[in-house]
Formats: sequence, structure tokens, C-alpha cells
Amino acid sequence: MLLWAGFASILTGLLALTIDRWLAHFIYDHVNASVHKALDRITHYAKAGHWLAAAVLALIVAAGMRHYGVLAEEATQLVNYSLAFIASLSLGSVVLHVIKLVLGRRRPRDDMEMGLYGFTPLAFNPDYNSFPSGHALTICCVAVIFTCVWPTWWPMWFSIAALLGATRALLTAHFLSDVLIGGGIGLIAAREVLLLGFPGFSPSWF
Repeated sequence: MLLWAGFASILTGLLALTIDRWLAHFIYDHVNASVHKALDRITHYAKAGHWLAAAVLALIVAAGMRHYGVLAEEATQLVNYSLAFIASLSLGSVVLHVIKLVLGRRRPRDDMEMGLYGFTPLAFNPDYNSFPSGHALTICCVAVIFTCVWPTWWPMWFSIAALLGATRALLTAHFLSDVLIGGGIGLIAAREVLLLGFPGFSPSWF
């Protein structure tokens, strides 16, 4: 199911390319300063660096717990889920950054402020880094791992991921297609890492 959800998100993102520019301008013109400020306060909860640091810290703590025999079973699970997240984020990020470098899309702000819009394929310019969204990829990986740990809460994890992903488009930090495709890559990367590298640590419906 998660595989199809990831592909559906990517396909929807490709379709969204047809309305991206219009939608970004609409959002830019209609999201007022107070809403923008509120969105900016929460969007950073999807930042990769924060979650990667948390995963590394959890891995260190869990390894220490396991070494000293403190809650050994729980510590082993925490080690595996931390490693699964790090591997998911790494795999997804490799795919994402290759796409970013090869396709080279300018961010919506470049269009709003300088009138520069579109893709510049094979430019290999790290400044053209809008497509896809790394924040969306990260928070979808987080939602997948959290669903493994607390499976009955999966609607909340994916709702939060969708909300935080949407902030990227609402802040015109990314186009809608960037967010949808980044999220789809995150879902697929996390699912494949769990099923292939950590069998038995994910719900059967994955």
C-alpha cells in the first residue's frame, strides 16, 4: 500500500507541474504576513538535520542501554528504527539530490522576485534546488518510521507529514509538485529500506 501511495504522490506531483506557477503566484499574493509567520514557525520541524541528529542521539543512547542490559529488547528496537530512519533518509536523499542537480529547478521566490522560472537541465548548479523538496522527503520518512513504532497512530503521523509538507508550498519555498514528488520519494525509500533491511519491523500493510 505504501509503495502505491508513494507512486501516486509522484504521479500527482507530475500532474501538478501544469498548475505550479499559477498556484505559487496565487499563494504568494494571498498568504498574509501573519499566516506566513505562523507557517514559518512550524515548517522547520520537517528539516532533515534536526531528525538526523535525533536519530543519531537515539542510536547512541540505545546502544548504551543495550550494552549495559537496560531494557534490552526496547533498546534493540530503538537501534533498529534509528538505523532504518538514517538509511531511509540517506537513500531518499541520494535520489533527491541527483534529481535536483540534473534537472536544476529554480525556487518560486526566484520567479516572484526576479522573474526567473523553470528548469535548467544539466546545469549542475546547487542553487537550482527546488525540485524535489527535501523537507517533504524527510518528514515522510519520519511518518513511516513512527508508524512502525506506534502503528495505531498512523493517521496522525501522515497527517502531520502532509501538513508540514504543505507549509513548503504555502511559504513559496517550493512548488506543489516539488512537495508531492519529494514526499513520494520519501515514502518509497523508507518502505524499501524497512522491508529489505529490517524485515519484521514494519506493519504488514506496508
